[in-house]
Amino acid sequence: MRKALWWLIGGTRGGKNRFRIMMVLESEPMNANQLADRLDLDYKTIEHHLDLLEEHSIITTMGSGYGKNYFLSDQMEENKDLLDETAKKANLGDINEQ
Repeated sequence: MRKALWWLIGGTRGGKNRFRIMMVLESEPMNANQLADRLDLDYKTIEHHLDLLEEHSIITTMGSGYGKNYFLSDQMEENKDLLDETAKKANLGDINEQ
């Protein structure tokens, strides 16, 4: 999980947006359109980041189509301290500040 988080939020250009997505999903599940609106990002950009996060078991989904909602995975919920540590190292702040 540590390596995946570093690559996803600390080691790539889109890391800040992926971190922002995780912070929103920590507080409430949303669909891609809601995330795009909340974060003021293009829908296709959100879809790209969601695909990467899901591929690495950071998020999980329920539903399908437009109603598909995204949640932090159980594994990510159990490793929030690791997310906080990685975010600090990547100069993205503390998860409690988002």
